[in-house]
Amino acid sequence: MPAPMAAARAARAARRLAPLAMEAYRRWERLTPAEKERYRQRVREYGERARFTLERAQERRRRPPP
Repeated sequence: MPAPMAAARAARAARRLAPLAMEAYRRWERLTPAEKERYRQRVREYGERARFTLERAQERRRRPPP
């Protein structure tokens, strides 16, 4: 893909995503500290679950068939 097309696509994506990112930031700023901490805890749990799932999948791939 030529560089000008890639740049045009990136610019278009940025124009479309900028309002969504701004609204997400505004909503985050309006949350109370307790609500923010609850979200952070949930993200930590999701990350741990994803790591566990990935490790299990990698173990299955490494194990030789019976």
